Amino acid sequence: MKTTRAKVRFASVAGVAVIGLVLTGCSSGSSASNDAQNGQDSRGPITYVQGKDNSNVVRPLIAKWNKAHKDEKVTFKEQSDQADQQHDDLVQHFQAKDANYDVVDVDVVWTAEFAAKGWLTPLTGKMKIDTSKLLPATVKTATYNDTLYAAPQTSDGALLYYRKDLVKTPPTTWADMMKDCDIAKQAGIGCYAGQFAKYEGLTVNASEAINGSGGSVLNKGGTPDVDTSDAKAGLQNLVDAFKDGNIPAEAITYQEEQGRTAFEAGKLLFLRNWPYVYSLAKTDGSSKVKDTFGIAPIPGKDGTGASTLGGHNAAISVYSKHKATAHDFLEYLESNETQKFFATQGSLAPVVGDLYTDSELTAKLPYLPTLLKSIESAEPRPVTPFYPAVTKAVQDNTYAALKGSKSVDEALKDMQAALKTATSSGS
Repeated sequence: MKTTRAKVRFASVAGVAVIGLVLTGCSSGSSASNDAQNGQDSRGPITYVQGKDNSNVVRPLIAKWNKAHKDEKVTFKEQSDQADQQHDDLVQHFQAKDANYDVVDVDVVWTAEFAAKGWLTPLTGKMKIDTSKLLPATVKTATYNDTLYAAPQTSDGALLYYRKDLVKTPPTTWADMMKDCDIAKQAGIGCYAGQFAKYEGLTVNASEAINGSGGSVLNKGGTPDVDTSDAKAGLQNLVDAFKDGNIPAEAITYQEEQGRTAFEAGKLLFLRNWPYVYSLAKTDGSSKVKDTFGIAPIPGKDGTGASTLGGHNAAISVYSKHKATAHDFLEYLESNETQKFFATQGSLAPVVGDLYTDSELTAKLPYLPTLLKSIESAEPRPVTPFYPAVTKAVQDNTYAALKGSKSVDEALKDMQAALKTATSSGS
């Protein structure tokens, strides 16, 4: 989602990839239902709310829509480039019952939270949209308590960017990647970086490390299960890589953009990041690697790792007065033409499955088959209205382990306790 839309989607766009709880809703009952029904036949101007559009994806799409819909024009309300700030902005306007936030762009980890509070219009009845062409995993991220509350708009999966001029064959396991760090040392550059600053991206990277080693944050029964040998192996991989310098010390401050900038400057051999990096690394005038980088799935213990399933959904506020127009705008965002534009203009992952084998798209974006593999092997995003407490438990303790203020054992023990509190109380 950043300086680009895609960067926000990751951690956007992106959260604990393993919290599969489906908890009971906490909406306001009949009043929320009445709000959702109001305006379903009404058409008129609407506002679309989304994070910073530095890749210039949103403005051209809205201009095209407005040219064809003189009486139903869309105004773009651009938020900041920080996911946490975007979330808080949406919450404030929902709480104020702001009718001017008609269609809102939500990270997949927010959908359940907002739906449970009665802020999103269920996409049923007159508001129903066709999901048959969409990747099933993306539809799940927009569903809460068996009801679709948002339109999957873009997906996301992690990719490993690597210097193909230095590494002829990308590593398929974490151990192999660590061995290749000798190449980085000989070249006088850093070896590997992801997103390790204390924010949502750290939750994503910690989850991928744990899942990629065979562990999980929650077991299949939904109980916190992070205090295990497999989870320890995953977190230990990150801690050891920091200790021995395979992850540069400065990477403790990296969000998506800092890592991208370092990779484009030729300072890294490997980078874990989202698809949006591809187009920028290819086209930025300052990029030193535009002709020398390749892409591969992120490595795990024995092969392809478990990416966090990222992405964003578009939802209609229950307080919108022109829901019929909002509904048509959702369908516009999901059209094949729009989805292709997302991919070519911003390297955003389509939610339409057939586009990953579209010859025109794959010619322009050769990473699409790799990205589809990443998405298909990704761990599903959490479906819980109590996500903020869950991600805080993971972030706080992972960061402490990376900084060395807690041992890995201590961090996982404390993480386990904090997750139990979060999932039992919903605090």
